[in-house]
Amino acid sequence: MAQTKSTLTHLECGNCGKQFAPNRLLNLCSDCGKPLLARYDLATAALTLTKEALRRREPSLWRYEEVLPVQNDWAMLRLGEGWTPLHHAKRLGEAIGCPQTYIKDEGLNVTASFKARGLALAVSRAYELGARELAIPSAGNAACALSAYAAVAGLPAHVYMPKDVPSLFQVECRELGANVTLVDGLINDCGVKVREGVAAHGWFDVSTLKEPYRVEGKKTMGYELAEQMDWELPDVIIYPTGGGTGMVGMWKAFDEMERMGLIGAKRPRMVTVQSDGCAPIVRAYQQGVEHAELWQGARTVADGLRVPIAIGDFLILRAIRQSGGVALTVTDAEMLHYARVMGSKSGVFPAPEGAATLAALVHLLEQGWIRPDESVVLFNTGSGLKYAHLWAHVL
Repeated sequence: MAQTKSTLTHLECGNCGKQFAPNRLLNLCSDCGKPLLARYDLATAALTLTKEALRRREPSLWRYEEVLPVQNDWAMLRLGEGWTPLHHAKRLGEAIGCPQTYIKDEGLNVTASFKARGLALAVSRAYELGARELAIPSAGNAACALSAYAAVAGLPAHVYMPKDVPSLFQVECRELGANVTLVDGLINDCGVKVREGVAAHGWFDVSTLKEPYRVEGKKTMGYELAEQMDWELPDVIIYPTGGGTGMVGMWKAFDEMERMGLIGAKRPRMVTVQSDGCAPIVRAYQQGVEHAELWQGARTVADGLRVPIAIGDFLILRAIRQSGGVALTVTDAEMLHYARVMGSKSGVFPAPEGAATLAALVHLLEQGWIRPDESVVLFNTGSGLKYAHLWAHVL
């Protein structure tokens, strides 16, 4: 059986720095209970992960295999994940007064969201390391992605979702073979049920940042963005933040790329946008604290933003602050409005989470925080097709 080009060396706690051997199933740091991050021999990776080599590689996230954790070819579960388009949204940019506006359209991923990236890596690695059954709490898209990749691997998947999650997400998971349980509560309440199942049945928990490898899949958005922009990062990235794995992953990717000589020291200003009905990261940013307290009574039409507490809060806030970024909220009404603006001016039909990034851009332009001549990348994290229940109300 063939080995991949992975240069994975160890896992490291993102909080206390404790190191762990990588080739066993692990969730959080045994000392402080915080997320573990994968580390690589970047000097070795740089020998083969070159700009020239990338021109000849497959158009998927697996093109970056030197800095991905899977060790064996047979464990690389593939459904066509990654290498999503980066659109220069010229008409949209002209309309809002920011000509260098780009959209990274993650809605074209498997299961129509960016969650495919993280779960492709999490499930591949869990499969490789001998996990027998997987479990996840989810507000929608992550559960669908887990269900898909568990089906490829032939592993049972146990999905816990809030009972008010739109039926499309529930149906998709069931049709992909997952065991779906609806919970009276939010995603953190679903997390309690997952932990109970883990304790009782030995399932492996693939919750956001509660295992080391979802962030490795999400970081490939950063690698792709650099490659698609000819290795010159934009001035600003605006990212809709729930659990924050993508923000954490891209910030990690930029550091890895610089250390391999693929990019220079320039970094984008990282902007987090949340709903005003669920904004724990924004509140923590404004308060100047390192950890975000539980947001009570979370509510928003954007299911992916209805995350009242994030275990990787300190990593998200670190990326925002180190980059000179900012965190802000938008309303549900703004998301619905700017979904139509984005769609009609760019051809990209966004999820409400993606529309939130455009609303944030307009606010930041009005405030002068973003200049009209700066380059800005908006992340549309999912397809608007999965939110038909919302658009029915605006016909």
